[in-house]
Amino acid sequence: MAYRWKNDLTRADATPEWAFLNRRQLIAGAAAAAGITALGGAARAAAAEEGDLSPNSWEEITNYCNFYEFGTGKTDPASNAGAMTTTPWQIKIDGLVDRPGTYDLTEILAKMTVEERIYRLRCVEAWSMVVPWSGFELADLLDMVGVQDGARYVAFETLHRPEEMPGTRYPVLDWPYREGLRLDEARHPLTIMATGLYGKPLPNQNGAPIRLVVPWKYGFKSIKSVVRITLTDKEPFATWNQTNAREYGFYSNVNPEVDHPRWSQASERRIGGGLFSARQPTLMFNGYGGEVTSLYEGMDLAKHF
Repeated sequence: MAYRWKNDLTRADATPEWAFLNRRQLIAGAAAAAGITALGGAARAAAAEEGDLSPNSWEEITNYCNFYEFGTGKTDPASNAGAMTTTPWQIKIDGLVDRPGTYDLTEILAKMTVEERIYRLRCVEAWSMVVPWSGFELADLLDMVGVQDGARYVAFETLHRPEEMPGTRYPVLDWPYREGLRLDEARHPLTIMATGLYGKPLPNQNGAPIRLVVPWKYGFKSIKSVVRITLTDKEPFATWNQTNAREYGFYSNVNPEVDHPRWSQASERRIGGGLFSARQPTLMFNGYGGEVTSLYEGMDLAKHF
């Protein structure tokens, strides 16, 4: 890539939670400017493209989400995820890396720069939110373990613990949940491993204690509660893609011009706007086209969807 995300911010620069929650004030004046400034260069440009990055409330983000390991309903994760144990937490990193091993999350975080990122979240189901994550760039973690020359993809795996995750007791999906990115996507500065929300530890229902966030892709690509990361030379297993490749492509980039077979992707419903609020147009690459379009140069995005 032509640039590398430059972090010149400290926690003191982040917008306080009370300002996040007062969305009218954010849109109207100085708090909005502060929220966009906290993003840093690349995301600030993406924010300007949309013109509105006022985050959804804590209640909206934590009570309306998909995490099928805890049930298929939108409120099931908030109701059922409390039993999941998140400390201690370890991540196995293996495959084509120089320093494979099982790493404690505390060990990883001690070596990472955690910062605030306000990102749009677009679900394949055609609803959307804006979320203030805290996290670190996945590229920094990959550098820590050393990526070998033959690696082309990064595979991820979610925790599978049926005694704590009631949804996994049913064959809704092929458990454990797995996802994957191309290596250049994984290394992109917008791709982060999130560990927090609104400056607080990530709630269980949102993927505690650590999850992937890839803001230009549909939300199901941002795998939750990660326990394994594997560098590989082959396109990895991706749960929804393997479940129904016709409906869920491996790339799953947000694209208003490529509909889901059962519904349009041209517009979306913003959570928090009310059930009958006007839908808004979906942005190509979820509004991050200026940063990521070059990743797919020469590709047929209707074929590689």
